[in-house]
Amino acid sequence: MQVIITAVGPDNRGLADPIVHYVTNVGANIGEIQMYDHDSEKIFAMLLRVDWPVEVESIADLRKHMREIGRLKNLSIRIWSPVEHDRPPRLAICTTYRSEPPLALLRAIRDGRLRATVPLMVGNRPACRGLAEQFGCDWHSIDDGSGNPDNERMVELFDQYEVDYIILARYMRVLPAATCWRFAGGRIVNLHHGLLPSFPGPRPYEDAFGHHMLTYGATIHFIVPELDAGNQIIHQGTFTVPPGTPLEEIKLRGQTDNEPACLFEGVRRVVDREVALRFHRIVRVNQP
Repeated sequence: MQVIITAVGPDNRGLADPIVHYVTNVGANIGEIQMYDHDSEKIFAMLLRVDWPVEVESIADLRKHMREIGRLKNLSIRIWSPVEHDRPPRLAICTTYRSEPPLALLRAIRDGRLRATVPLMVGNRPACRGLAEQFGCDWHSIDDGSGNPDNERMVELFDQYEVDYIILARYMRVLPAATCWRFAGGRIVNLHHGLLPSFPGPRPYEDAFGHHMLTYGATIHFIVPELDAGNQIIHQGTFTVPPGTPLEEIKLRGQTDNEPACLFEGVRRVVDREVALRFHRIVRVNQP
């Protein structure tokens, strides 16, 4: 069984050794290993992707041993597998203002076009609270009243609800590196409302318009700490406008039509396990 192990904690010596030694002694085959120390934040982060021998030791026992290592080494360790549970993947949808992208996912799930559930929606603004209530999702505000998110609370909620994937549906805040590494390995999916890599940043419509572009679009990509989206692009959707089209008309078309459709297709590819992330690159996954 493919298992992803992430470990995050204060930077120190000898943090990776007990984890690596344990999984190899049980007989796991390591397919990917990454380790980083973030000098600015003074944190250590590691990702292991392993083929876990469930016939030798259960995932529950692995979690128990990793908790003990985490306690001894002051590490936050998470164990996750996309195939551990015989149920649809559980999504946490993160929002700020725009309701169209999360609405597209919720309607697709309701209509049977997306095999997933959404037990949790969080927002650093309350704009999508009514949408969560309409579709029976638990809603949690994680802001301080001014839009500043409580990132540690977000992590607690993701763990509490046992989410498989975190969907940033026009969530207009940058996740800190520690959060990204806790859920690394292709578990955080972001909707960027512009075409990457050409138009990054918070105002891609305006930037493309300033370059007299006639084709606009949105990008769905995996979040990778410290790297710009490049090889992590899952899906892009575009639309073309005639010369002279006003910026506001372009934005309206993109926000109400293109972005929601793009997010649906990108998330579908992930939850259907058509694509995955390996060494910061998108790979095609063999279908069962």
